[in-house]
Amino acid sequence: MEQFVGYFTQNGGVFFASLGIFIAVVFSGIGSAAGVQAGGSTAAALLKEEPDKFAQALILQLLPGSQGLYGFLIGFLTVLQLNSGLTVEKGLGYFFASLPVGIVGYFSAKYQSQVVVSAMQILAKRPEENTKGIILAAMVETYAVLAFVVSLVMFLNV
Repeated sequence: MEQFVGYFTQNGGVFFASLGIFIAVVFSGIGSAAGVQAGGSTAAALLKEEPDKFAQALILQLLPGSQGLYGFLIGFLTVLQLNSGLTVEKGLGYFFASLPVGIVGYFSAKYQSQVVVSAMQILAKRPEENTKGIILAAMVETYAVLAFVVSLVMFLNV
């Protein structure tokens, strides 16, 4: 038990920071992958009937992918802080800084994909109104951006 406590006291900072990297990158990445998949499947169904709408469909499909980029950025910045002298307090700080972008990124990408799928219907039936679908999907993005900003501010204050 003493060896475990000693090891954790020495490496706890790296452990918690690494856990934060995992949460930021994996959860936001899973949400984005699921979102881009949903948008891509719907776009493929649309494009087999109307291949000329590829560019508009691609824009819609890519919207849920941004959450993964936000999580990747926070994870990458945290990786740059890893070293053997990282204290438990700082490791916990990086862990908590990763939570907003990881959790909100996962859910916002998932919900944004639902809006994207609906926006594909606008594109299919009223292509001249496609911008409205993009704007509606971008509204969900707002919360991912807010979570990213909170994570970044928390990261910078560790």
